Order: sequence, then structure tokens, then C-alpha cells
Amino acid sequence: MASNKLETISNLFEGKEIRSIWDTEKEEYFFSVVDVIHALTDSKIPRNYWSDLKRKLINEGSELHEKIVQLKLK
Repeated sequence: MASNKLETISNLFEGKEIRSIWDTEKEEYFFSVVDVIHALTDSKIPRNYWSDLKRKLINEGSELHEKIVQLKLK
């Protein structure tokens, strides 16, 4: 059984680190949304930016899962 591996990608966003995990069973990458938001917006508090964005999308009628939770990454 192969294990999932936490990696950091820095070459896509001018050296800003994006944490990612490769799921060997599904053969898919999963990326840290908070890291992507930080890289794209330079927000000082990207977790708050993500929280505000989720709230705005829900108010606009987006079908986001109501209980999106933050998963722990190393």
C-alpha cells in the first residue's frame, strides 16, 4: 500500500509555497486552498479571506458544501 505524500510546490507562484497531497488511490492532487489564496492575493490573513469568500459564495447562491471544514496539513 502506497502512502499519500505531502509536498510543497513553489515554482508555480513565484516562490510562494503551496502545500499539496497526492492521493495514490484516486490518483489526484489536493492543494491547500489557503495557500493558493495567499499566493494569488497576498492577503495577510488568507484563512479569513477564504472564510469571507465562502460566506459570500453561499449568499450568492453557490452550492458549496455547507460544512466545509479546515483540514490539518503539516
